[in-house]
Amino acid sequence: MTIAIDPNTTTPTAKPFLKWAGGKRQLLDRIDQFLPTALKQGEIERYIEPFVGSGAVFFHIAAHYSVKEFAIADVNCELVLTYKSLQKDVESIVSQLLAMKSKYLSLDEQGRKDYFFEVRSQFNRKRRSIDFSQYSTTWSDRAAEILFLNRTCFNGLFRVNSKGEFNVPPGRYKNPKICDPDNLRAVSQLLQRTTIYCGDFSECETWVDDRTFVYFDPPYRPLNPTSNFTAYSRQAFGDREQLQLRDFFRKLDRTGAKLMLSNSDPKNEDPDDNFFDTAYQGYRIERVKANRNINSKGHKRSAIDEILIVND
Repeated sequence: MTIAIDPNTTTPTAKPFLKWAGGKRQLLDRIDQFLPTALKQGEIERYIEPFVGSGAVFFHIAAHYSVKEFAIADVNCELVLTYKSLQKDVESIVSQLLAMKSKYLSLDEQGRKDYFFEVRSQFNRKRRSIDFSQYSTTWSDRAAEILFLNRTCFNGLFRVNSKGEFNVPPGRYKNPKICDPDNLRAVSQLLQRTTIYCGDFSECETWVDDRTFVYFDPPYRPLNPTSNFTAYSRQAFGDREQLQLRDFFRKLDRTGAKLMLSNSDPKNEDPDDNFFDTAYQGYRIERVKANRNINSKGHKRSAIDEILIVND
């Protein structure tokens, strides 16, 4: 796959358009402190994010640093469909979202629940007919549904069951921000110089060289059995996959690329759990404070440590 970029394109500031469990907005100031010196000195030409999620770091780097090329990916095909649809047909998505917003806000509480379930049912029912490998103009309909569900569901989660069906219940919001046309258009403009693909983290290897910065934000290793929220896709990401990612991290390190990886810190629960300290021995490991975002009980959303692993 070739990354086709116009380096003369100027992009307005774009921000994450999705709520996303594990999103990095609250950590951007801390992450920025540990970004590669080469990036800050304008020596990085390509930025790659293989677990893009809501893209908080991607949008931050695009807004604050001079990078010519971007590539983002995820194994969640619904997420990738949404990014590609915004890249290719943002006006259709904006139009549909504004209509959905108008209808939703005109309803009472029960009516909003009924409308949410109607959209969710339609979204799940149509899944079998979607060809995620080939862009279609019908994708904009699905992208609008994803954005609507994301903005009106409980806690803004994206969770699917074993059949790949979205199964998050409705939230209770008085005036959710279902559509932000200006930001969606800014996102679309940024995506004009971004390659987007659905696939495994290792697929970015052929693009990586010594003028590349790769940021990995994989599904987090659960702190305990009850905190295991990794159902953004149907693919599992356990310790085996964490170590496969570690091996890939080491492989890319040998190319001279700049690398950063985020994960949960197991020492929050068990001070003797050295999983990441052992796996990434020899690399710089920083511990930063973060708030729990997806616990249903507000008093349990306390500050905990997350880790940043860098090779710079």
